[in-house]
Amino acid sequence: MLEPSWIDQQGERLLVLRDREGLLSGPAAVPPIVGLILSLCDGSRDEAEIRRVLEREVGQPFPPADLASLLEQLEEALILDGPPAQAARRAAIERFRGGPRPAALAGTVYPADPVALRRTIDEFGRGSRERPSARDDRLRGVVSPHIDYRRGGRIYHRVFERAAPSLRAADTLVVFGTDHSGGPGRVTLTRQDFETPFGRLETDRGAVDALAAAVGEESAFAEELHHRGEHSIELALVWAASLLGDRRPTVVPVLCGSFHEFTSGRADPSTFDRFGATVAALAAATAGRRVFVIAAADLAHVGPAFGDAAPIDQPGRARLREADERLLHAAAWGRQHEFFAQLRAERDARRICGLPPIYLTLSLLGDEARGEVVGYDQCPADDANGSLVSIAGMLIW
Repeated sequence: MLEPSWIDQQGERLLVLRDREGLLSGPAAVPPIVGLILSLCDGSRDEAEIRRVLEREVGQPFPPADLASLLEQLEEALILDGPPAQAARRAAIERFRGGPRPAALAGTVYPADPVALRRTIDEFGRGSRERPSARDDRLRGVVSPHIDYRRGGRIYHRVFERAAPSLRAADTLVVFGTDHSGGPGRVTLTRQDFETPFGRLETDRGAVDALAAAVGEESAFAEELHHRGEHSIELALVWAASLLGDRRPTVVPVLCGSFHEFTSGRADPSTFDRFGATVAALAAATAGRRVFVIAAADLAHVGPAFGDAAPIDQPGRARLREADERLLHAAAWGRQHEFFAQLRAERDARRICGLPPIYLTLSLLGDEARGEVVGYDQCPADDANGSLVSIAGMLIW
């Protein structure tokens, strides 16, 4: 799946294509005419129809041989889906399944050396006044950020420090993470273990198999390559691993795709079979175990960096905080339907990328779950400080 964005480079408008699956060696920049051709290659037109639309749009002839040559080049470059891209995807999946999922961000987003990483994690807790509760060992889950540690470290620390007793006692960690390039309503699994600087975390293949049987093997693994580079589950698991001793719980890593079909009003997540099957299968597969659930989830993405016309000013930040607090209040009372309804009402105008994992976490933990917000922050997302990502940490009993 390619993610498009426009840039201006030395006065020239270019379409940049970023490959979330990692089949391309890096971003590909193409001129607008190629972007137009790609938009027409949606499977509904043959080459003759593409050429007719193209000629109408540009107002000049486009020789059939030139179009055929360009389409062939795009296919060979893996930009268009075809035999070369399909072969590259099969090879990438075989490589990915050949070993544990590596710590992809080690050495860039966080130190690869465990001693240095632990020192970094401890530094985020310096001066923390968060006091543990006597019931922290009975926690059933958390909402954690998945933003980088540099910006979100203080919230990560407050969440996971309080959750440490329950993490250490858990038999299984279920981690719902945002799949930033996931398809609508996708629940994407992998059977691979996860490497961290603090050691390997073993994936619970029995639970994954049960989940795959419930939602369908093909559907469950159609976007498995997203696990390879997606940061949401990795950043939560690395921090959790820093608190574990020799007793290691197994993990069930679940990437959650787009909720656009639901927030746009075209579907209802409470009656969506795949989500119901996911929750029921997880509950059955982990029955009798001490299960700890992590929603690796950021909140709002607002400002010009995310497509808004104007930067966020101080009154805008205050309004955002109020809206986020209403959302967190619904989550803290275990009201996943109210949590979702707030975002549907605004058509997810704040781009809450943590909506899918939080919704599924609350669904799995049930109506009796209750939460405590232990941190909230608004993190800069551009050099002008006009865009931001909001994050929160919540403990759930």
